[in-house]
Amino acid sequence: MTVLASTREELAKLLDSARRDGIPVGFVPTMGALHEGHASLMRVARERVGSTGPVVVSIFVNPLQFGAGEDLDRYPRTLEADLEVCEREGVDVVFAPSVEEVYPGGDPQVTVAPGPLAEVLEGKTRPGHFGGVLTVVAKLFGLVKPDVAVFGEKDYQQLALIRRMAADLCLGVDVVGAPTQREPDGLALSSRNRYLSPEQREEATTLSRALYAAQAEAGHGVEAALQAARAELRRAKGVDLDYLVITDPALAALPTDPEPATEARILIAARVGTTRLIDNMSLTIGASR
Repeated sequence: MTVLASTREELAKLLDSARRDGIPVGFVPTMGALHEGHASLMRVARERVGSTGPVVVSIFVNPLQFGAGEDLDRYPRTLEADLEVCEREGVDVVFAPSVEEVYPGGDPQVTVAPGPLAEVLEGKTRPGHFGGVLTVVAKLFGLVKPDVAVFGEKDYQQLALIRRMAADLCLGVDVVGAPTQREPDGLALSSRNRYLSPEQREEATTLSRALYAAQAEAGHGVEAALQAARAELRRAKGVDLDYLVITDPALAALPTDPEPATEARILIAARVGTTRLIDNMSLTIGASR
């Protein structure tokens, strides 16, 4: 049975016995509007902590990570449906605090500085976003005290930054990345997909088609992969590209002439209508040379 906690005190009481007995705690931070992608993270957390370890899911729409003009007010809030997902997946505790519970007294005076990786890609388009993400994740880690925390690879830059924060600040949390879940037509699952009209929903599949096209051509090199992706994007009418890049798995620049079978990542961001979507995939560069 899934138990709902709304305060720090309730959460601490629910996890007290596990902490006292040294039982591992699994954690999946979310902003709610849960879908199959989130459910897959819960299953990974369960695998990591076993049948006896509690799995905690947080549901909190974090105002610190939304910039001016972004969709904080219209971000979907569907707690009852979210609790049903958590119950179905065998989650033990849902932590759904208010803004005042997470940020008593208003915005925190001490925040996490995310470093240079937060200034590129999503960070370049959304200044301050990752500072807000890392600050709330650090606070949630402090409240839940998990042994394992699971994040989706769809938000790949976020995953990389959280891993770096956990390592640099010695937080003692094993940060696990879980594969992106997709619709049958390839579109990455996202809470923001519900904003798309039927026509925009069809156009949005261009992002994953571009990534699959790059993946198919990556054996011929970085430029061949990018050209294949761009060719797919040119066929779309309603996709406004923000960026399309290939990096190494840690989001650093690839060598000019990478060795054969070099692992890499391709990342894309675009607007479809007024909805901003991101996606990424792994690549193996130069395997065909």
